[in-house]
Amino acid sequence: MLARGATKQQAASELFLSFHTVDTHLRAIYGKLGVRSRVALARAWDARETGV
Repeated sequence: MLARGATKQQAASELFLSFHTVDTHLRAIYGKLGVRSRVALARAWDARETGV
């Protein structure tokens, strides 16, 4: 969802979650992957998927 460009608010609405919940989980994902932005997250995920 976020990978296709949805905002955190759009993701929250689609998943019937609060904005805060989505933001909290996204921050945890950033921390685990050692990234600081959505662009860096997308790059890290792509590298993981392609094995680069």
